[in-house]
Amino acid sequence: MPYTVTIQSSGHRFTVEESESVLDAALRQGIILPYGCRNGACGSCMGTLASGRVEYPNGTPLALGERDQASHKALFCQARPTSDLDIIVREVDAARDIEVRTFPCRVEKLEHLAHDVIRIYLKLPASDRMQFLAGQYIDVLIEGHEPRAFSIANAPHDDALVELHIRYVEGGLFTDQVFHSMKEKAMWRIRGPLGTFFLREESARPAVLIGGGTGFAPIKGILEHAFKAGLGKPLHLFWGVRARRDLYLDALPQQWLQQHTNFRYTPVLSDARDGDHWDGATGYVTDAVVKQYPDLSGHDVYMSGPPVMVQTGHDLFMRHGLNEARFFSDAFEYAAVAESIKGLKRD
Repeated sequence: MPYTVTIQSSGHRFTVEESESVLDAALRQGIILPYGCRNGACGSCMGTLASGRVEYPNGTPLALGERDQASHKALFCQARPTSDLDIIVREVDAARDIEVRTFPCRVEKLEHLAHDVIRIYLKLPASDRMQFLAGQYIDVLIEGHEPRAFSIANAPHDDALVELHIRYVEGGLFTDQVFHSMKEKAMWRIRGPLGTFFLREESARPAVLIGGGTGFAPIKGILEHAFKAGLGKPLHLFWGVRARRDLYLDALPQQWLQQHTNFRYTPVLSDARDGDHWDGATGYVTDAVVKQYPDLSGHDVYMSGPPVMVQTGHDLFMRHGLNEARFFSDAFEYAAVAESIKGLKRD
């Protein structure tokens, strides 16, 4: 039987059908709740159950800890109601009027950026454009397999092509094809835009933006949009990678430093190689952030990368004063690591 969900702050109501998640039902009825990975790994969709009960058919999600459960938190991308619900959760208005659509597209250009990173430019039909917010992602639809989700790396003002950054993963079905057999002019089907990871332009708070590996991709789109929009607030990019060679577009933020006085850049190496000759920041990128920002109470934080990094950052930044409502994340998992999980974020 369908259950009714009421959002306390707005009074908005929607129904959830059997075997449907709270998030899927909300999106189906035009109510945009925060979400990122949609597989329970990132915690972006977390809210509070003011009343009612939910269950998790696939087991307790990765991002829902014991303390969260004790505080009546729920991950709405996975939660299935077993009663009517009253919930406390933020609603996202900026994405409300953007239609999620399926597009045919062509691989216009392939560009190897590093030993394990390739940039792909996708061309949509000449008569069509995909409206999106900087930082959102698309699903690449693969017949007979789960979709693969990749962040859009360009900004909306530069939407003639859709830019993706794809990292090679050993044992990853899709990335193996991309790196070893994909040719320009290949035809794809994509669905998007998806996700609520995008710049909150109404906020005057300084923004700390953190990318782990190819988590730089949506951060790149967000920053290019911020520069184009003329946002004058401080913007500080932290890019965490293993070694110097993994800073696959390092020249770009170096260029931004010369062009924008409100921009700062801190690359961080966790495992520098002997030949890197590195005298910059080292260790975990999350530690580098709190070293420079011991008090985050007046900031917005945007973070994109593997779930462990995002969860570690979330917990650490909360201890350093960050308001949870000002933490925006885009966590992803690799298909080779967790092939059995539905809706995986990136191969």
